[in-house]
Amino acid sequence: MSKDKVQIFDTTLRDGEQVPGCKLDAEQKLVIAERLDYLGVDIIEAGFPISSPGDFKSVSQISDLVKNATVCGLTRAVRKDIEVAAEALKSAKRARIHTGIGTSDSHIKFKFNSNRDAIIERAVDAVSYAKTFVEDVEFYAEDAGRTDNEFLARVCEAVVKAGATVLNIPDTTGYCLPDEYGAKIKYLKENVTGIHKAILSCHCHNDLGLATANSIAGVINGARQIECTINGIGERAGNTSLEEVVMILRQHPSLNLDTNINSKLLFDTSQMVSQKMGMMVQPNKAIVGANAFAHSSGIHQDGVIKNRETYEIIDPADVGVNESSIVLTARSGRAALAYRAKLVGYELTKLQLDEVYQEFLKFADIHKEISDQDIPKIIEASNISIESIS
Repeated sequence: MSKDKVQIFDTTLRDGEQVPGCKLDAEQKLVIAERLDYLGVDIIEAGFPISSPGDFKSVSQISDLVKNATVCGLTRAVRKDIEVAAEALKSAKRARIHTGIGTSDSHIKFKFNSNRDAIIERAVDAVSYAKTFVEDVEFYAEDAGRTDNEFLARVCEAVVKAGATVLNIPDTTGYCLPDEYGAKIKYLKENVTGIHKAILSCHCHNDLGLATANSIAGVINGARQIECTINGIGERAGNTSLEEVVMILRQHPSLNLDTNINSKLLFDTSQMVSQKMGMMVQPNKAIVGANAFAHSSGIHQDGVIKNRETYEIIDPADVGVNESSIVLTARSGRAALAYRAKLVGYELTKLQLDEVYQEFLKFADIHKEISDQDIPKIIEASNISIESIS
């Protein structure tokens, strides 16, 4: 059975760049955009063109550069925003305008001092106007996560009728639970007339650590686009992590969903974005963190050495990591010490290993983590007779 394709909408250069202190210059944006295109993302949200001359220029240059992906520019439901975005995108091989407005009662009352009918009118006008510039128009219902489903369906139906090709259902504040967000997507799928004309999209924030879970719940319930960033960067607690959703879909074939992402480029892309944005990847970050394939517990190390799949559900090579790491600490067992000793040229017998291991534990208690350069010193301090096999 052929798998359904989930489109990957990468917003590293727009939502991701809104992280305080992570401003990119034009050259850095172009380098990242080119890598995202090579990675296989379907849509690159290049920026918010009306927000600044620099953002306009970046979106325009990325439109010139990108060969395969759709290039997208963000706007508010404001005609001038839409005009400026269309101008910035005019050289793109495939262009998308991403326009929208807040739909929750909180946004309608406090942001817009408006009412529901007026919000629908503004949404329809924005989509209709964007449609005069490009065929591909995405509509975002900001704070959809806290918008009641019946009204959200009314908004979606109106903008689909106006020509929207994608419906972005953002959990803007990261508040939804996965079953709640999945049910919202399912409700729209079943209750919006003309929904077959548009793709439902998940745009989830990570304020409660649920962005990835919510996005997966969304595609299980019928969404076919996920909006995400490299390393999960973004405002506040960040956005859905691209590398996480890609590998979840790939590791669960029963979902019958996949993406066009070349997963072998994930680790290098993560490192590139981290370096250019000056934003360190937390060591325990799933898929691309420094410790994602590192093992220091003796029990885990013994299992991985015997068969990698005992403690790893992903082959490191599948995401561009050369190999698993067996990290020697005071929690490591004899199997890990023997394994690392052999890698640096020492084949230890069982009796020799027993002697060396006692010395190793003393050393590890002091130095916390043992490097390859430490192993010969530990063997020498053990007073055993052994020659290097290297």
